[in-house]
Amino acid sequence: MFSGHVIGLLKSYMRDLVDQAEQEKQSHEQFGFTPDPYRPDQALSDLLALLDDRIESEGIQVGLPDSFLHAMWELCNEALSPISDRVWMEGNLSGQSSSKARMRQLTYQALVNFIEARSEEGH
Repeated sequence: MFSGHVIGLLKSYMRDLVDQAEQEKQSHEQFGFTPDPYRPDQALSDLLALLDDRIESEGIQVGLPDSFLHAMWELCNEALSPISDRVWMEGNLSGQSSSKARMRQLTYQALVNFIEARSEEGH
């Protein structure tokens, strides 16, 4: 499905988004804001938006294929339901708060697992 290089870039972008959410959380706590609930579909939308931006700014230099964004968009649509179920279950089992950073972390790990499972199936 995707090369190891592309998966590595994807994981790097995911880490950037989780780190960004951690920084937002610290800012919000500092100023006493209560964040709105955050869902897996929002995490996937944020990832697709970041990919669109990165592909436009550095896609060719980092080796992302032209069709990558479209393939990721289709994959995220297909994976949303199983990812949402898994994130809900993991979030409830862990007992940890469902901060934006935690929700992104769980969502992106589930997406990577989904991609790896699809690659093993040969899709």
